[in-house]
Order: sequence, then C-alpha cells, then structure tokens
Amino acid sequence: MPRDASDLAHRLAREAEAVCRHYLSNGRREGRYWLVGDARNTPGRSMFVRLKESPKGPAGKWTDAATGEHGDLLDVIRESCGLLDFHDVADEARRFLSLPRSDPEPSPKAARIPAQTGSPEAARRLFAMSQPIARTLVEAYLRNRGITALHEAGALRFHPRCYYRPDENAPTETWPAMIARVTDLDDWMTGAHRTWLDPSGRGKAPIDTPRRAMGNLLGNAVRFGVASDVLAAGEGIETMLSLRCVLPTLPMAAALSANHLTAMLLPLTLRRLYIARDADAAGDAAVASLTERAEATGIEAIALSPRLGDFNEDLRTFGIDELRAALRIQLAPRDVIRFMLWATAETG
Repeated sequence: MPRDASDLAHRLAREAEAVCRHYLSNGRREGRYWLVGDARNTPGRSMFVRLKESPKGPAGKWTDAATGEHGDLLDVIRESCGLLDFHDVADEARRFLSLPRSDPEPSPKAARIPAQTGSPEAARRLFAMSQPIARTLVEAYLRNRGITALHEAGALRFHPRCYYRPDENAPTETWPAMIARVTDLDDWMTGAHRTWLDPSGRGKAPIDTPRRAMGNLLGNAVRFGVASDVLAAGEGIETMLSLRCVLPTLPMAAALSANHLTAMLLPLTLRRLYIARDADAAGDAAVASLTERAEATGIEAIALSPRLGDFNEDLRTFGIDELRAALRIQLAPRDVIRFMLWATAETG
C-alpha cells in the first residue's frame, strides 16, 4: 500500500484521464491534455492536465495558465473536494484507486496539530483553502472599485464562506471574503488579510470590522510582482491595485496600514522607492518615516500624492486616463518609459 505522497501521485498519474473525468468533470480531453477552468472543477479552458508522459513532462502534472499555479493530481483531489488535511486527501486518493485506507486513528505524533487562531499557520491554511479570484465575487468587488486590470494578482484569493466573529462572545458568522497573502522578503507567507464582502459584490460586508489581519504583519506586505531595483509601496490593497492599473509592470507592496508601512522591510537590491501617500495625518507621517529609513540606506524615495484621499478614490472619481496623467509627472522620467508606456499603448 502506498504510504506517501509521491507513491500516490505516481499511481494517480497512471490513471490520469480517469482522475480528470471523475474530479474535473466540467472539462474535456483535447489531444494529450485535459482542459478545464481550474483545479476546483470550474468550467473553462485555462488549466491543462498532461494525460500521458511526454518529453514535456510526466503524466498528471497540470498548469493553470490564468494564475500560474501548477501541481499534480493530489492537488486536484484536494482542491476539487475542498480538503485541507493531507490525511483526508490521501484517503480520498486511496478510495479512488481502490486501495486500503490509511489507519483511521493515526498516532498522536502523526496527527495534525490544530493551528492557533490568528497565527501564521492559520493564515497559511486559510489561504490554501481559498481559490483564485478569476470569475469570483472578488473580481466583482474590485471592478466596482474601478480596478478592472489585474496583473500578477496571485496574492489574492476568494473564500466563499470565511468565518467572522464580531467579538469573542458573539456567535460565528460566515461571509464571502477576499483573502490576501502577506509575505516577507523571501516570499514566505507570514500572515493573511481578510476583506469580507457583500454577496452582491458592490462593496464590503455590512459588519462592524470588514477588514482584519492575522499572522505576522510587521515588516511584511501583500506583494504584486517581484521587486528588484524599483518598488512602489503604500497602505491599502485597493490603493496599490489602482496604481497597478496604470503601471502594470511596476512591482508593488501593500503594507495594510500606515504603521506597518512605516516598518516595512525593503529589499537589499532596491534603488528607488515610490511611496503611495494616503492624504491624512497618518499617511503623511508614514511617508516621512519611510523616506528617512530609505534614504539612510541609499535608496531614493519619491512620494506619490493623490488628488483626493487615496489613489483608488482618484481612479473612481477621475478615471484611468487622468490618473495616468497625474502619475506621469510624479515618476522619474526613466520610469515613465520603463513602466508606463505599455499601459498607454494598451489602454490609451
């Protein structure tokens, strides 16, 4: 009986087409591949599973062209069945393969330890349980905030029923939520940020605190793109996504609050930092503090200022063309050429 992931994945790969027909029933075979929307069995054609071994790779491997995600058939079983614990994934794989199930009562040493509420591990499990945002309520929510062009948005996911508790004495509720991945400079996930959404997609959920973070945020951020020499940083996710509509190839980071922006760690390779300012006292203080820290290490710091409260408000009020024009005169000339001309050619 197979006892580990590699054995199970190998056995599943030998039955790749049968696995796909069972767990990805909304797809279909085309040539050597099974095409479907994603690993959760969404209708579509962006994910392809290799059905036979070829010079391009082994059977059972899949790639989602829309999100860049990839994996094997154990991942398909996990995502399509909504499983989290590998013990359950392995048992489902054994059931499909008609193999004996694993021991019903694993030893205490092998048992999965529950993640502490609010811990980085709990954040990682929540993100793993969520799905890519394509064709979900998150897309509708962002679209209603004027954000229609999403580039390298793998840091965002959608959870249809994310737990929410108003306070420790209140019963738990569930609301759809946008889940954001918080990472350190080595791309290790340290936390998550939840934005609970109204089921209509027109705004945030009607609850007291529709935004909450969990895990370790200090020094870390939600990242869009990989920074090398140039980076734009700001507070909110929607603020940075609004800038990214105009500057789609400029790496960006959302620190999630003014205090966390002040403390955000900067890559050693960074040479120029754009700081997206929120137009309030906390935003001004964050810009001053982060500018001082950056310049002390030889990094050029340039503040980007909105006309209204923040750049998402500017985008929704004035539109993308006026936002582009306002940013053009605030960027270093070489960055206008490097990061903005593509957006102008595509949308101008």
